[in-house]
Amino acid sequence: MSAEAVGMHMPAVVTLDDVAAMNAADPNGHRYETSPEGVLSVMPPPDSEHAMIASRLFAWLIVAGWPAEQVLQAVGVRISGPDGDGGRIPDVSVWRKPPSRSVWATVTDVVLVVEIVSPGSEAMDSVTKVREYASAGIPQYWVVDRDAAQTVTLHRLNGDGTYEAQARMPLAWLLQTAPADHLD
Repeated sequence: MSAEAVGMHMPAVVTLDDVAAMNAADPNGHRYETSPEGVLSVMPPPDSEHAMIASRLFAWLIVAGWPAEQVLQAVGVRISGPDGDGGRIPDVSVWRKPPSRSVWATVTDVVLVVEIVSPGSEAMDSVTKVREYASAGIPQYWVVDRDAAQTVTLHRLNGDGTYEAQARMPLAWLLQTAPADHLD
């Protein structure tokens, strides 16, 4: 399909229902998200390295005792802002209690979101989502870089509503510790 054809069929305002429909309809597995300001983002499907990192984090949390219903991969979260609602799909999320069954869960009970940087998503994961997740009040945000060490940056929400980087470490080192050492 050409860019012109896509443009002709795009709604004037993209809602979270539209984004959910795009995610469900894409045969190639692209991930569609939108900011609270209405900026649509399209990411390529995760590659095998991305999937392995997410699986390792998921298994680490489950083995440490987090219930599977509270550790989720690629679940949509609603990010509200003054201009409206956006929807992000973190690679891994940890919840105080299982979220309601919906495409876009509210962030009320989110403890942690993790984004694994993919080629082309560096600015989105290290700038845009830092601001959005902090403004949504998510207590912790971790970013896993795709460098040789798979460096994890652990951000914790400050009292002023912004994140502060608490630590940076290789993923292999993080996985040798207990999640309780890093999560409230």
